[in-house]
Amino acid sequence: MDPKNTLHVTPADRNLPPIWFFTPEGFFALPLGMSPEERADRANSFVRELYSRGDETIWEPAAPYYAAIAEVMGDTGVSYAAMGLFSTADEDDTADGGETADGEISRHEPADGVAQCALTVGIVPTDQDGSDTDVVAQGILATLSSDPYNDAIWLDLPCGPAVSCISVREYKLNPEMTVSGEETKLLTGQIQAHVPFPTGPFTAVFTLYTASMDHWAEIYRMMTAILQTVSFIDPGESNSSVEK
Repeated sequence: MDPKNTLHVTPADRNLPPIWFFTPEGFFALPLGMSPEERADRANSFVRELYSRGDETIWEPAAPYYAAIAEVMGDTGVSYAAMGLFSTADEDDTADGGETADGEISRHEPADGVAQCALTVGIVPTDQDGSDTDVVAQGILATLSSDPYNDAIWLDLPCGPAVSCISVREYKLNPEMTVSGEETKLLTGQIQAHVPFPTGPFTAVFTLYTASMDHWAEIYRMMTAILQTVSFIDPGESNSSVEK
C-alpha cells in the first residue's frame, strides 16, 4: 500500500453495501458521521489536520462550522466528502512526483500557490440485479449524453463498468464578490463518474469539482487514478487471497 494514499470505505449503514477507494495525499475528508457526537469528534480531528500549523484559537471555532457542514451533507445522502488542496509551486528542484532526492515529500507555503477541488461520493438506489451493471451503465450513458453540454463516456474500471461525465460552466460573479470590485467570470469544471454496484441495487456517484482550471489536466488525472482504485471487495481481503 502506498503510504501517500488513504483508503476510504463508505459506511455500510442504511442498508447500503460498502465501497472502497483510495485518495492521494492532499485530500482532507470532511467529518461525516451518524451522530452529533461522532461528527464533533471527527471535526476536531479534521481541523487539526487541515490547519496543521494552527492552534486552539483556530481549531476551536472552526470545528463546529465543519461539523455543521457535515451534517447538512450527510442529510443529502453524501457518504464521503473531502477538500483537495495541492501546491502549484514549481517542482523543478525536486525528484519525480514532488519528492526530494532523499525521498521526502516536498512542502511549500500556501503563498506559493494552491489548487483546490472538492470530492464527494454519493450512493443512489438503482433498479438492478448484480449482473445488470452493464445495463445500468448503458442507461446512465444514454441519459447523460442527451445533454449537449455533457461529455459522457463509457469507462471499463477494474471494478466493472462505469460512466464518466465532464461538464464545464462559466459563472458571472457580482462586483461585491470579487477582490477587484469588478464583475468577473469564473470558469469551473466538474468530473462525475457513475459506478453501478455489483453487490446491490445502487450506483456510486463520484463528483470532483474545481475552479482551478489552470490545473485541469492534473486534476483530471487525479480523478482517473482514484477511480482505478474503486472496489466492492475489501482490498485487504483481496490482497490476502492473492498472497495465499
